[in-house]
This record gives sequence, C-alpha cells and structure tokens, in this order.
Amino acid sequence: MLRKSIIIAHKSIDYTAAFICLILFLICLYAMIDAYMVYEGANDSSILKYKVSEGNTEILRELSDDAAAWLTVDNTKIDYPVMQGKNNREYLNKNPYGEFSLSGSIYLDSRNDKNFGDEYSMIYGHHMEYGAMFGSLDEYADEGFFRSHRTGTLTVINGTEYKITFFASCKAPANEAVIFDPPESTNEALLAYLNQYALICYPQEVTAGSKIIALSTCQSAETMERMIVFGTLTPK
Repeated sequence: MLRKSIIIAHKSIDYTAAFICLILFLICLYAMIDAYMVYEGANDSSILKYKVSEGNTEILRELSDDAAAWLTVDNTKIDYPVMQGKNNREYLNKNPYGEFSLSGSIYLDSRNDKNFGDEYSMIYGHHMEYGAMFGSLDEYADEGFFRSHRTGTLTVINGTEYKITFFASCKAPANEAVIFDPPESTNEALLAYLNQYALICYPQEVTAGSKIIALSTCQSAETMERMIVFGTLTPK
C-alpha cells in the first residue's frame, strides 16, 4: 500500500513537472512569435511603394489622409512615411495602413502644423533593434557617426521638399517642456538648452529664421529618458 502511494506521488510530480515545462515552452514560443511580429512590422518594406518621388506626393496621399510627409535620413534605415494622429497616442501602436502594430509608426506631434510651417516640429518613433524605425538615433551620441550622418530629406504632403542638416543630439526626460512642447518652444529656448545639455552641438549653424526639426525615440520601456536628434530644414 505504501509502495503504491509512493508510485502515485511520483507520477503526480512527473505530471506536474511536465505541465510546468509545457507552460514555459508555450510562454517562450509566444515571446518568440511576438518578437518576430514586432520585427516584421518595423521592417515592412511594402511601405516603400508609397515613397515620394520627384516631389510627387499623390502616392503618399493614397496611403492615408493622416500622412504628413516622407522622412529619409541618409545612410540609415530611417526611410518612412510620417503620420499625424488626432493625438500623440494614436500612432504609438498603429501602422501607416491604420492597422494595430506594436512597432507603431513614425509620427508628427499632433500639435504641430501638418505642413511643417512651425518654427519647431517634433517627430516620434519607436526604438527598434537593428536600426529599424528610430533605433539608429542612438548612434548620434557618437561624434564620428554624427559627422558622417548629418543629412536627410523631408518631403511634405503639400509638395515642399526640405534638406535636413543635423546639428545637435541630446538625451532628455520626456517631460522636458523646452523640447517636448512644440510649437510653443522657440529656437532661442532650444539653443539655450542644447548649449548646456547637448551631447553634440553645432549651434552656429542655426540662424534666427531657421526651421528646426527634432527626431525623438525612447531609451527603454523602464525610463522616461529620450534620445533626440535636431536638424534644420532648408527648402530644396
């Protein structure tokens, strides 16, 4: 009787261990699938068919009424449409096609002018691995990388095409009003902040009439720290 009870107890332990292993396997499998889906969303090359060519923005209008521009940063993976939602949460987890996506979209601050008429415009994007979305912005903390990746293009939905020249990078908390309160912030206030806190800064390249664009991404899910790269917009 005792031996039979011991055998039953051992079997019960074996079943419990097997069940726990199965649950752990399913959790790991889900995590792998989830990570793959996020990666695929961030690297969806099908969106490139809407890339503006020779200033023709009609194809971008076909994508969505929320499309504000096309952003390209030379020699990086940043080559995406810029969306603008009714608020700054709308495109956090929505792709440019309007579908749910953990990688979200690159998007313009909802308070900014869609045609980039403001003195200062802010664009946000998720920090993804392998340089996808705004994952490559971290590299701008290195002066060597900064110097060799200083240009880009912004083609606005109204047809205006701008050359981007990056002049500064910094890290700041997401509640820093000087940076994250467009279009209330001014060039003067931004430059004063950057002169004090920037990782890299060439303030002499910004004039009184310059339009400034900022690209921002999070550092991690656990902190409010953001990496921001600043550039001037010059009409082509």
